[in-house]
Amino acid sequence: MASIEEIREARLKKRDILRKKGMHPYPASSKRDTSLEDLSRDFDKLQKKEFKPTVAGRLLSFRAQGKIMFATLHDGTAGFQVVIESNILGGDRFRLFQDTVDVGDILEFKGELFKTKRGTPSVKAHEWLMLSKSLRPLPEKWHGLQDVEERYRRRYLDIIMNPELKDLFEKKALFWETARRFLEKRGFVGVQTPSLEVTTGGAEARPFKTHHHDSGMDLYLRISVGELWQKRLMAAGFNRTYEIGRVYRNEGSSSEHLQEFTNIEFYASYLDFEDGKKLVKELYCEVADKVFGKTVFKTRGHDFDLAGEWEELDYVDTVEKMTGINVLEATEDELRKKLKELKVSFDGKTRERLTDSLWKFCRKKIAGPAFLINHPCIVAPLSRLDDKDNRLTNTFQIIIAGSEIGRAHSELNDPIDQAERFREQKKLIEAGDQEAMMPDWEYVEMLEHGMPPTFGFGFPERLFAFMTDKSLREVTLFPLMKNK
Repeated sequence: MASIEEIREARLKKRDILRKKGMHPYPASSKRDTSLEDLSRDFDKLQKKEFKPTVAGRLLSFRAQGKIMFATLHDGTAGFQVVIESNILGGDRFRLFQDTVDVGDILEFKGELFKTKRGTPSVKAHEWLMLSKSLRPLPEKWHGLQDVEERYRRRYLDIIMNPELKDLFEKKALFWETARRFLEKRGFVGVQTPSLEVTTGGAEARPFKTHHHDSGMDLYLRISVGELWQKRLMAAGFNRTYEIGRVYRNEGSSSEHLQEFTNIEFYASYLDFEDGKKLVKELYCEVADKVFGKTVFKTRGHDFDLAGEWEELDYVDTVEKMTGINVLEATEDELRKKLKELKVSFDGKTRERLTDSLWKFCRKKIAGPAFLINHPCIVAPLSRLDDKDNRLTNTFQIIIAGSEIGRAHSELNDPIDQAERFREQKKLIEAGDQEAMMPDWEYVEMLEHGMPPTFGFGFPERLFAFMTDKSLREVTLFPLMKNK
């Protein structure tokens, strides 16, 4: 079997033959006038009109029967058969095709529509051109790109060999577009907020750090989709805003976590917390119905129905029922002891991390969909305190298939309370908590000017991954890969 180097050398010679025969192996344009999908769909109608198409696409296979060749072309919309005959194309052009064309080349054909003896709709080629001469072979259909890492590293080949992946990513585009349309119909305005920040806000995560040489200062890539910026807009009089954008977290990878991913966050002034729950459920159901045509899913061993009843679970009560620990009353030593007993890996430096680790152990057992409510203040530093119990906050998370798939706050707009919470977060940072929230004192200044009561919500592309029952890397076109 020839090596890649030998194959490449042979194809370079074929490229040179094309040049000598006056055919540019990489022309700037094509005269393609119809997609193969349109041609397949409207074949009978176009044949009656004696339409003579010019088609183009990647050659995925071809076989010869004497002076006739049958080629399968794919242009990203569909596959279609092209028949190349020596007596129609002409001996010289036919031989040039034989001598220079390989599977993987991108070609253009002009011809007439007909059906073979077996009734296969086809294009009978009268002319052909090379649009891009491939120098490397495609993977073998049944044996190539079996390694998952190689599939992600060479995603373009992965999609060529597995066209259903293109459908997956088109669905993902529709997923975000449906969310966008849903919000805009309800008066939300799309905004763009900074990706580079002096302090990271809106979430608790370890950020990526960089340096701006012109200003001579360190900056961070954002870890949320502009939460503190969008709330500034609430103070400015933008009553409803949203942003779909990339966020960056300098953390580990898993089937549900990546260093770079897409989130959506939206904020609405004067929207009641309970009405916010209804809005979120409507959003999830509409996305599911428009993108997948269903609301019932199975993923990670859990079944869930987005159109069914969404249970309400109390944070403190749920953890206590599952572990016997009341996270509001237990000491830090008791939290550590229980986590060790449950064999949960944890960062034991701060009470916030201990509490969060215990909750994450519990959530894996919840199928959902459910609203997790009444989060302890320590794990929700941007959320308004509950009027009945100031140890708790007006926060909810969406729990689906044992994971957090969305988070909402009745946003904290008391500047004195927010300043105190930032001071507590600063103490956590000083104690070694790398995920604690950086204080943003200019944000506090904004609150002192007054921000109206605001509901805020966000969800990650993890929701799409769960709806397709795939890992987050699988539904990411180009996930970050380690150097070879």
